[in-house]
Amino acid sequence: MTENNSFSFKEHIAIFKQLVRWTILVFPVAIAIGSMVAFFLWLLSTAIHFRFSHPWLLFLLPLAGLLIHFIYQSVGKSSEKGNNLITEQIHEAGGGIPKRMAPIILITTVITHLFGGSAGREGTAVQIGGSIAAMFGRWFKLKGVDIRIILIAGVAAGFGAVFGTPVTGAVFAMEVLTIGKIQYHALIPALIAAVIGDLTVKAWHVTHVQYHIDPIAPGVNLFTGFFHFDVLLLGKVIISSAAFGLASFLFARMVHEIKAVCIKLFKYKWMIPVFGGLVIIGITLLIGKPDYLSLGVDAEHPGAVTIPSAFSAGGADTWSWLWKTIYTTITLGTGFKGGEVTPLFYIGATLGNTLSQLLNAPVSLFAALGFIAVFSGATNTPLACTFMGVELFGGEHVLLFAVACFTAYIFSGHSGIYSAQRIGVPKVPDDGYMDESSLAEAMKRRGYLHQKLRRYRLSFKKSDGLGNS
Repeated sequence: MTENNSFSFKEHIAIFKQLVRWTILVFPVAIAIGSMVAFFLWLLSTAIHFRFSHPWLLFLLPLAGLLIHFIYQSVGKSSEKGNNLITEQIHEAGGGIPKRMAPIILITTVITHLFGGSAGREGTAVQIGGSIAAMFGRWFKLKGVDIRIILIAGVAAGFGAVFGTPVTGAVFAMEVLTIGKIQYHALIPALIAAVIGDLTVKAWHVTHVQYHIDPIAPGVNLFTGFFHFDVLLLGKVIISSAAFGLASFLFARMVHEIKAVCIKLFKYKWMIPVFGGLVIIGITLLIGKPDYLSLGVDAEHPGAVTIPSAFSAGGADTWSWLWKTIYTTITLGTGFKGGEVTPLFYIGATLGNTLSQLLNAPVSLFAALGFIAVFSGATNTPLACTFMGVELFGGEHVLLFAVACFTAYIFSGHSGIYSAQRIGVPKVPDDGYMDESSLAEAMKRRGYLHQKLRRYRLSFKKSDGLGNS
């Protein structure tokens, strides 16, 4: 045997050992996460339908916000940073994620939905995944890159389990950490974890909503028949996807700005969730219907606007996407818990419904494109969202899924719902963003530059235009 062949053989033996090792490590982690997510989904559905039967619970939302605030102040501590804490710990190869994060986020998310707060469930599943993975990592005495990998696997298991999309969960966990870079070193553990987490939820007989894109008339077929391709339709998709990206930008900025304004406005932090709850009650009374409360998947009353209804003509109002944006950003921006992704699905699907009417395009297709594209722009994960389109809606329109997700990703700019997400490769070359700076740091720096430029313009106006006062 030659030296090269011997080296290749040893390398493959090492690869096989790592595969076996990570399968053994990840298997119990993913089962635990999947079981916890299954319990969470059951409990969440029970709470939502209980509120449907008792609509007066909405008027207790300010008190619910107050309770959530004191839970985090008393026992939550660092857990309040949520997904951003997990992202930071993965970047720093640390295991500083408390075990109490999982039960606390589960309880506070259920409280938010029980009393009508508009939030999602992905944040809860990801935090459950990260918390349980960190706990197992300490038990296994993992350090350095190994703790990073098991945390990524935990995120993949949580995300894949909560939506029933294991491939998306694996890719999302590797893609969401750094804009423009994918953590390929966690590829196999993430995929194993996401698949096992999803299978565990199914084993507990917890089901997910099924979505469907109606058949559309064939266009100009430039491919072999697998891809549906129509030049005019493609143009409409690109235009709509730019709008999806801008909707992502609006959502992310509103969440951050509402948090910042409330911190400045209220001397005592406990007043912030109380204020948020009162605003949600007021808006609901103003518009006269509860369609934009809670998750937005199940219908509280016949004719309610939901994510499934958005896949049909007339299934959404023109401004449903904006109302959901307002409801969710107020809910999350004032301290209630949950996630952003399912509301982003709602915003995208209803915006897609509206745009399909304006552009004379297939309703269910554009609802599906908005569903994944707004999520792509807000999380900066275009590859994961393209896979999500295939897993949820089938592969026939995969080309349009990719166009929608990639376009929305670009048009959302350097914004996002995860402020700890780092910028590895800027979306626009030479735009001044430093490699590996977080979105939070980039926003602060951009804000500083804007203030500096504004001061310079004001001083210039006070002069004679030549620098002379």
